[in-house]
Amino acid sequence: MKVLIVDDNIDFGSTIADIVSDFGYSYENVYKPALALDFLAKHHHSVGIVLLDIEFGPEEKLSGLDVLESIRKSYPALPVVMISGKGTIETAVRATKLGAINFIEKSIISKDKIKAVLDSALGQKQQGEEEEIRKFLEANGIIALSKSMIDVGDRIIRFGRTDLNVLITGETGTGKKLVAKALHAASRRHKYPFVTVDIPNIPKELFQSELFGHIKGAFSGATENKKGLFHQANKGTLFLDEIGDMTLSLQSNLFIPIEEKVVRKVGSVQSEEMDIRFVSATDKDLLDGIRDGQFREQLYHRLRECEIHLPSLNERKEDIPEIIKHYLQKHNIDFNDEKYFSPSALEYMQEQTWRGNVRELSSVLRVTLQTTTNKQIEVADLHRILSNSGQSPETHVEAPTISSGNTLKEDLAMVDKRKIEATLEQCKGNVSKSAALLGVSRETLHNKIRKYEINVQQYRQRKGK
Repeated sequence: MKVLIVDDNIDFGSTIADIVSDFGYSYENVYKPALALDFLAKHHHSVGIVLLDIEFGPEEKLSGLDVLESIRKSYPALPVVMISGKGTIETAVRATKLGAINFIEKSIISKDKIKAVLDSALGQKQQGEEEEIRKFLEANGIIALSKSMIDVGDRIIRFGRTDLNVLITGETGTGKKLVAKALHAASRRHKYPFVTVDIPNIPKELFQSELFGHIKGAFSGATENKKGLFHQANKGTLFLDEIGDMTLSLQSNLFIPIEEKVVRKVGSVQSEEMDIRFVSATDKDLLDGIRDGQFREQLYHRLRECEIHLPSLNERKEDIPEIIKHYLQKHNIDFNDEKYFSPSALEYMQEQTWRGNVRELSSVLRVTLQTTTNKQIEVADLHRILSNSGQSPETHVEAPTISSGNTLKEDLAMVDKRKIEATLEQCKGNVSKSAALLGVSRETLHNKIRKYEINVQQYRQRKGK
């Protein structure tokens, strides 16, 4: 990835370029703010970080802060470090609010400082940084160890420091509301309200009144003045949950409030200024909605100044044991219990397909922990819960031929073996899944496989054919 250096001091820019080059990074030097924006318009995909001066000559129409603001709107995921020879606290605060990840004074700049900044911004995180992100996520109810979720946490912190509007996308049950709350917690607004607008559950005829409020007598039943959700969220964050479910006819009502930060109560002629940060979430593809004429493009661009996409649980299965551990600890504390999962049960949970994502997993865990009498949770316990929820398929087996020359014990063993083979066939040799379908522990199934001399590998070799 390339480092873009933007500084009108040619000697200083060349010095930084030499340092960047020594660390093995490629670079591009530009000396005017407008040229920086022109370069990004053509090559932003190849740029990993921008080192941006704040002060430029009087002949320049744009300052470094102007360039920073433009970058945050057009390339929200691109990290920017501000560099200044005349740094002030006020300038540093403003740069941070606009989304700069760091602010360095030229008087204290060093080779080591530049290396630390580059390593951090370009994904080579300093020791302990990923742990800090993980702790931040956990403090906000998000349990994660996977790289994809650490990246999500990094974006939450980075975007949270700005006032840019954020669109959160992902499948149902992935934790979009938790991410919205984490964005609020990471922002300068964290001491002010976080207000949720539950889009699908607001009746169409009450939409404007609920969001913008109304004055007494504005309509039949308006017996007193009412503040809307916008008023409640003033100075804080307004979370538009399930924004993709908003009807086309209502979407235009949000244009002016989002763009100009003013609202007018129903029945009033006076507008009121509001200081609100907008975070939205949807499990729908809004670009498809735009193409189908069901979502307004103007609203999409107003809401999506930044985007955070949440991976499905099936894309981050390495997080499942940690999520289970979290729910186990909570259950044992709340119920004064001592339950735990066997290794095979943990493996089994990781092998499932969680269509409902973390929400489905947490639901299964709650039911399992509260309805299982034994302290150790086994595969059979989980299979019972998943079968009741409709997740596990039935296993069918062709009946074996019974011989009159066999003993009952031999015939039962033949049925037992055939059942196991059919289940292994269905599960492509996955012993944990097979054990669950058969309603036995993984250890019991392994014993039977050895007893009947079943070659599990032959079923695994068929995978993908």
